[in-house]
Amino acid sequence: MATLNLMVLVCLAYVALLFIVAFAADRFAATGRSTWLRSPLIYTLSLSIYCTAWTFYGAVGYAARSGLEFVTIYLGPTLVMMGWWWGLRKLVRVGRSQRVTSVADLISSRYGKSNLLAIAVTVLAVIGITPYIALQLQSITLSFSIFFEEAPVGSYSDASVVFWVAVGLAVFAILFGTRNLDANERHHGVVTAIALEAVVKLVALLAVGIFVVWGLSGGVAETLARIDASPIGEWQVNGSRWATITFLAVAAFVCLPRMFQVMVVENDDERHLRTAAWAFPLYLLLISLFVVPIAAVGLEVMPAGANPDMFVLTVPLAQGKAALAMLSFLGGFSSATSMVIVAAMALSTMVSNHLVMPIWLSAQGDRASVSGDVRNVVLLARRISIGAIMALGYFYFRLSGGGSALASIGLISFAGIAQILPAMVGGLFWRGATRIGALAGLTVGFVLWLYTLLLPQLGAGILPQSVLEQGLFGLSWLRPEALFGIEGLDPIVHSVMWSMVLNVGAFCLGSMLSFPSPLERLQGAQFVNVFDHSAGPRGWTGSVAQSEDLMIMTQRILGAREAQALFQREAALQGGRGHLPEPTPLFLERLERELSGSVGAAAAHAMIGQIVGGSSVSVEDLLAVADESAQLMEYSGRLEAKSSELARTARQLREANEKLTQISLQKDAFLGQISHELRTPMTSIRAFSEILRDEGGLSEEEKSRYAGIIHDEALRLTRLLNDLLDLSVLENGQVTLNMRRGLLSEMLDRAVSTALAGAEGSLVVRRRRGDEAIWLTTDLDRLAQVFINLISNAQKYCDAPQPELTIAVHDVGGQVVVDFIDNGSGVPTEVQSTVFEKFFRVNAEKAGGAGLGLAISKEIMQRLGGDIVYLQGHTGGAFRISLPLEEPGLVGQNHK
Repeated sequence: MATLNLMVLVCLAYVALLFIVAFAADRFAATGRSTWLRSPLIYTLSLSIYCTAWTFYGAVGYAARSGLEFVTIYLGPTLVMMGWWWGLRKLVRVGRSQRVTSVADLISSRYGKSNLLAIAVTVLAVIGITPYIALQLQSITLSFSIFFEEAPVGSYSDASVVFWVAVGLAVFAILFGTRNLDANERHHGVVTAIALEAVVKLVALLAVGIFVVWGLSGGVAETLARIDASPIGEWQVNGSRWATITFLAVAAFVCLPRMFQVMVVENDDERHLRTAAWAFPLYLLLISLFVVPIAAVGLEVMPAGANPDMFVLTVPLAQGKAALAMLSFLGGFSSATSMVIVAAMALSTMVSNHLVMPIWLSAQGDRASVSGDVRNVVLLARRISIGAIMALGYFYFRLSGGGSALASIGLISFAGIAQILPAMVGGLFWRGATRIGALAGLTVGFVLWLYTLLLPQLGAGILPQSVLEQGLFGLSWLRPEALFGIEGLDPIVHSVMWSMVLNVGAFCLGSMLSFPSPLERLQGAQFVNVFDHSAGPRGWTGSVAQSEDLMIMTQRILGAREAQALFQREAALQGGRGHLPEPTPLFLERLERELSGSVGAAAAHAMIGQIVGGSSVSVEDLLAVADESAQLMEYSGRLEAKSSELARTARQLREANEKLTQISLQKDAFLGQISHELRTPMTSIRAFSEILRDEGGLSEEEKSRYAGIIHDEALRLTRLLNDLLDLSVLENGQVTLNMRRGLLSEMLDRAVSTALAGAEGSLVVRRRRGDEAIWLTTDLDRLAQVFINLISNAQKYCDAPQPELTIAVHDVGGQVVVDFIDNGSGVPTEVQSTVFEKFFRVNAEKAGGAGLGLAISKEIMQRLGGDIVYLQGHTGGAFRISLPLEEPGLVGQNHK
């Protein structure tokens, strides 16, 4: 027979196995060999975190006490996965695009990145999940007590068992749940361990069920007969409880912090939802398949008064099946530990991001960006938070006495977490939802849940007996279990009905009576229309931002290596020469999203705001907790944002008007120039042809010279007409591209030779041929035409005493980039924006054409799938050509 010592040994061995699996998964992920870790199967199994000790132990006890009502716990998630998968897809897309780290971060980000709202959700989640953690600890304690009763050894204490179990789970969560900060760095170790535990608990419950049906009952028919003869066979359906508990299961599946962690934060590919939409309901079906048979047989074979929650353990033990009982214990242990670990991880993230970090930021003030390693502060806060959360679960267990049925504790927790649902769903689908409405709904729902369900269930001493019997302030219509005079309802139904109805009412009324801030409206559009928007709201002006300060702050959060790589990548995208990008609004938005993955959206917004100073929401707004003056500051921020937006719009209109004026002048000059260019060769041709016709006494030498002039002028006229025709064909998309495969170095050789052949002056071309050994599939002739134009321009316009042209080839963002940079004075700043216009010429005196070369080059590059831009920040003329890498499928094909 299994002894308590053997059970402890098996338990420690199983925990060691989980450590090994989690460690190995993290190592595989770190070395890039983690394809199988990102599979739909692992994702689906991780969703089994929903199936806790309540599901493993409590479902059997629930069935023994209430019949088929236990099915509602499985029905809710099944309805969500099969009927609302499109909503989950939207939730996952929002989570990835906004880089949210928790359900509190999601709510905060949606409603203007309000840290006050995030604090409210965090407090609600911690209080709501505490009973659930206590439930898991209670289930483990009951399991140990069952084995102790079978083989008593020494002294046994529930309190000491719960304490050491809580300590062990906290250590595991700290080791594998706080290894990194970035929301894009998944907890592969923890998720893989959860997947393993999902298999263990499913196999354990199926094994017990098979033993009960075929080992004890003798088959399916005999089992069905036992069910019919038991109290479970009496079909009793309480419609209000079925509907209420099904709704709570739906809300819990979407809103529980642990479910949000594995379903949204740990999601690698939203396409995994397609598999999970049918695979997870199948998992729920299998894990619930033998619940009724085990409950019915347990009621028959176990003595009266036996705890039905433990039938999964006690029935095998009563039949002498110690090995099966040990496997059942491991299944229950897996169910409890996986839930506690992930819940502690998720709650610690919420506590550190929305409670600890705002307090730390307000204490540091302007020194927040340089006052120390923020990364260490956040990690320490999360580790301490895990310990504190486990301690809360332990003290709730001691306070409640651990005597309640597992199902009742779980329903209390579900009812508390369900208060988040209106703000979440409303934020995803209603652009009119506001921060005031969400805060009002959460507050009303939370208070009613506390008053009508949680506090009465904790027992005497929490609420005075007079309040329970006579109501608050002696008002009978304020009795916790008969609110507003409605009596006779089940406590769960009563509490959920009033808390959710008034929660939704306060949310809708508050949203309709309040006006959203500009940031709320922008975030609302991003959330509601997430499939149409991929970028965050344009809230930063960056007018006073310093890239150095932003770099220092980012290093403190992400680490030096990650921060430097991020800033260098952004600088390269901007075409800059240094390692620090310009603090443009687009860059600041991307930086905010990167930081939000580590410290949360509200804290990231506040930290950048301290440096930039141009945010539409100030730091004080984000860190305010209940100050009425925040409304005035928010209104001032809206006016400032509107003023800044109008100023930017006016500036853009002025720039556009100046550009149009410049283009108009260039067009007029072009028409005059083209008339002159056409008239001059035609006049020369006419004059010299008349001389040849009318003058009879010309010598052969004179005739040859005049004929040569006519020929040269005809060629000049032909070139001009060819340029105009070429540009027209390119603009109309009528050009046929001859796609061939060629070596970049050979094209540059041909272009240099052609452009400098017979040219006056000595332009020195510097190249690094080792970088040019790149094969391209493109229209080689058209690309060479662009190269020749740029080299010819450098030869004509470079005004340095010793002209030099540097041709550099490198890779930026997966594209081949060719830079042409000379050492002259370059293009004047005021005309750089129009350098690719059709009529542009830098110097009319030096120009040998009508200013069509760069316009033609621009059109050619666009047709080739690349681009040509003018690089700012260089003393000389600098042009960059970008080309896509070779696509083997295009070799040898012609494309129009």
